[in-house]
Amino acid sequence: MKFAYINAKVEAIGNPYLNEKELNLLIESKNIDEFKDSLNSSKDYNIDGKNSNQIHKSLEQNLINTIKQYEKDSSNRIKEFYNILYEKNDLFYLKILLKNKLKNENIEIKYENIILEKIKNLLDQIINLDNDKIPDYLIKYGFDNEINDILKNDKIDYILFDNFFDKYIINKIKKIKVPSKCLNAKNDFILRTIDIKNIKNILRAKNLDYSEIDSNNLFLGDGKEISNWKFKELSQMDDIYQIISGLDGTSYYNLLKDSIEIYNKSKSTQIFEKILDKIYLKNLKEISIQNYTHIGPILRYLISKEYEIMNLKIISKGVEEKIDTEIISNLLIKENYKWNYLL
Repeated sequence: MKFAYINAKVEAIGNPYLNEKELNLLIESKNIDEFKDSLNSSKDYNIDGKNSNQIHKSLEQNLINTIKQYEKDSSNRIKEFYNILYEKNDLFYLKILLKNKLKNENIEIKYENIILEKIKNLLDQIINLDNDKIPDYLIKYGFDNEINDILKNDKIDYILFDNFFDKYIINKIKKIKVPSKCLNAKNDFILRTIDIKNIKNILRAKNLDYSEIDSNNLFLGDGKEISNWKFKELSQMDDIYQIISGLDGTSYYNLLKDSIEIYNKSKSTQIFEKILDKIYLKNLKEISIQNYTHIGPILRYLISKEYEIMNLKIISKGVEEKIDTEIISNLLIKENYKWNYLL
């Protein structure tokens, strides 16, 4: 009963900006003001700003407000889950700060979009630290010693850097306690998340000609279908085509295989990452349906909300810069239920 109200609420609102029809209406906006007015006519947005940068900031705040709103409506027994979402949000800004500082670039922190005081304090401290002292300070915060190995190199591997923070959040989600009836949903969510990120990692690594050893360093842990032995097998493949073939027998294979022709033209893994994101959205829908009486719907809604925000940022920037609508559309992540027979 504690989940009844909030689940009814998120099901009523849904995630409209993952659907092609609603996205196309926004893409056709003639200018930023029309985009903003169209978006604000929906039931879950109140965006302001005179340009795409200001709108992006407002969209980021909308995501934060959404998480806070649903935390208030949720059972106290899943509060830890929301704390992880807050930290995940804040670590995004920590990563930006670290990258800019390590590259000796300008540093600008959007403190208003940071939720946790401990992250704000961490950012304040890091700004004034010498670069060689940053790893020790991050370890004191609670990060694994691995961050020292990543940052001490003269040439930092930023894929490994991003992967480190993904692993940190995944491990924290693994540790959070939820009601026993929510365990299956939580575990399925973690395992599918690991699968998607592991496949993205190995595709990026191979596209950048990583060695087998360097590729294996990107392994996030055993997922639903991609275990350690499978990841090692994929890391031994000679090229992208062999990796896709190596996924035969998994639920990810058919759609990735069908996108090889597009990859041949661009030689970019972006098409595969987009496909994997769509599969992930379908995974979230299945988790929601299988766990509809408790955490499933809210889990799907909040994670899908992140994709919505990403889509809306892309559209607002495209509309402002008068980019062709077809180009904008091809960059968006959409739910596509026509794939059910393939998956």
